Amino acid sequence: MGDFEKEINSKFKSEHQKAFLNIKYTNTYLSTIIDKIFIQSNISSQQYNILRILKGAKNSIKVSSVKERMIEKSPNTTRLMDKLVTKELIIRSRKEDDKRAVYVEITKSGLDLIASINVKDDRLNLSKITKEEAFELNRILDKIR
Repeated sequence: MGDFEKEINSKFKSEHQKAFLNIKYTNTYLSTIIDKIFIQSNISSQQYNILRILKGAKNSIKVSSVKERMIEKSPNTTRLMDKLVTKELIIRSRKEDDKRAVYVEITKSGLDLIASINVKDDRLNLSKITKEEAFELNRILDKIR
């Protein structure tokens, strides 16, 4: 990896256009790496995202809360969760005081799976940038959104 223009053999009308396309290109690059990591564990990046959210929650939370926190918003979150239930990585429940809402919680198997997946900075080439550069990148990306 190096110079974006050389990598795709293209010139750009402006630095803004180049930045936009570079973000999309980098997203695809990182997604490809991540997908290879997750396929070994027989889950998708979206399923991993659900497991990560539930691990951080520590207790059962509403399905709607999971949907709000997802990085990649998905209209098929219920289907993704169905697959995780089938794999016994999460469980669904209802509370006595709130029977309309569905709650989900990560299982021990789900926690074990997350612990076994190696999503480290060096595998994503993020170790190539300094902490200060990562801070600046986050600041710029936040500004764009």
